[in-house]
Amino acid sequence: MNEFSEDESKTKQIAPLIEKLLTIVGEDVNRDGLKETPKRVAKAYQEMLQGYTQNPKDVFKIFDSEGFEGIITVSDINFHSLCEHHMVPFFGQVHIGYVPNGKILGLSKFGRLVEIYARRLQVQEKMTKQIADDIMEYLHPKGVIVVSQAEHLCMNMRGVKKIGSVTKIITKRGVFAEQKKLADEFFLQIGSKKMTCK
Repeated sequence: MNEFSEDESKTKQIAPLIEKLLTIVGEDVNRDGLKETPKRVAKAYQEMLQGYTQNPKDVFKIFDSEGFEGIITVSDINFHSLCEHHMVPFFGQVHIGYVPNGKILGLSKFGRLVEIYARRLQVQEKMTKQIADDIMEYLHPKGVIVVSQAEHLCMNMRGVKKIGSVTKIITKRGVFAEQKKLADEFFLQIGSKKMTCK
């Protein structure tokens, strides 16, 4: 992922809105601890939502598979995102497996793809689907499987306040949707005995 670069014009637009929010909830924006907070928050949101400025298609630098036809797995890709319902963080890991169809993708690019979609307002289901759909569209593998698991602070901090609950999403395309054996082999590779296919 490229180093984040703040857009001063966006900071000047966002900061007054944060200042207004703090005032509405009853804070004194002139006290020492909050004087720079609107600008800091403006910069933080630009960084956390920088995925909107990046094109997932640019990630796909593709190489010849040299005849390899087995499962390629990239697991434990950590991510942080913001829930589009409350703009509260959710975070966890993404695991990706695919079977090449003559072409492979540089391994670091999977982390970049996850980061682009995580750095947008999201729901976990949509993010998992977007990652799988892009791999199918731009890499054209025989199949792909994407698993995400995340803890949602909107469940921890508000509403039901259930700390420690984890949401798991599985998306399968191509041979992974057609062949249970392949999906089970993927789950074995990522070390998840609880997430076998039905």
